Amino acid sequence: MAYLAQSKGIQPIIIPELRKPIDPIADRIAFMKLYRLMKKEKPHIVHTHLAKAGALGRLAAKMAGVPIIVHTYHGYSIAYYRWLKTQLFLGIDRSVNSLSDRIVAISDPMYEDLVEKYKIAKSDRTVVINLGLELEGFMKCDVLKGQFRREMNIPDTVFLVGIVGRLVPVKNHRLFLSAVRKVAQQIPNAVFLVIGDGELRQELEEYANEIQVTQWVRFLGWRKDLDRIYADLDCVALTSNSEGTPVALIEALSARCPVVSTDVGGVKEVVEDEKSGYLVEPDDSSALANAIIDILSNPDKARRMAEYGHQKVTSKFASSRLVSDIRNLYMELLIEKGIL
Repeated sequence: MAYLAQSKGIQPIIIPELRKPIDPIADRIAFMKLYRLMKKEKPHIVHTHLAKAGALGRLAAKMAGVPIIVHTYHGYSIAYYRWLKTQLFLGIDRSVNSLSDRIVAISDPMYEDLVEKYKIAKSDRTVVINLGLELEGFMKCDVLKGQFRREMNIPDTVFLVGIVGRLVPVKNHRLFLSAVRKVAQQIPNAVFLVIGDGELRQELEEYANEIQVTQWVRFLGWRKDLDRIYADLDCVALTSNSEGTPVALIEALSARCPVVSTDVGGVKEVVEDEKSGYLVEPDDSSALANAIIDILSNPDKARRMAEYGHQKVTSKFASSRLVSDIRNLYMELLIEKGIL
């Protein structure tokens, strides 16, 4: 996503050793680079995101004497680890969270997980700030309708069903692929698009071949022109086992594209079942397929749900609202610390 930062006039400082896998040597180097950077720049606030960066970043900030430390949780899937590993990570989270002046949860369900279920954050230090996205391009994407279909040589008579996201285990793309055959049996003129890339791409392509659905499925890889794609999709699916706030569904609804999703995490913050889309149980490929079939078979109903969702997400998840919320949080902390 460096291209996006650069388009806003921001030049990221890349620390190549800061990567997801646990690596004692690389992690130590990343920590020292973060510490030196903070000692040099002397920031008033360090705001971290994600697990590895959150742990190393907050420890470095504390040692460097940064007065205000904030961390945002975008998701929390600790339940998928074995018991011993779960306890280890819970202990680490509690420790680094104790260094934070504020913990930000991006949805009410996530707040409940952090404060009540896993007890890794204190209620008086935890706030909910919903995501905010630049949705204007998606809101106006009707003018792009037909461009993507022409590029892919897909006629208007074909239904397009897409899933947008990283090809990683938590996104559970296998569920999406498992639903393809059942949908195709009832709606043979449907094509299923996997938009995104990641560590599981080859495995998922092999799985599609194994269950014999390749004739209906296309893997597109990363795309920057999501507005063109959403403009031509008839349905967007999300099949995650765990979600903070689903960006793809917010984007789809802002583009007035009907959605179907597993009922996990903060999805209910975006999708109201049978009002702005359909929610199904995780790992239920039949329910997922039936919901997609209903969307494709009832275009008027699908448009009504998409319009309802559009009105909701464009007001709740606007970037201007996020900017205001974060500014208010920072000002509150600066005053609390006596800096302002």
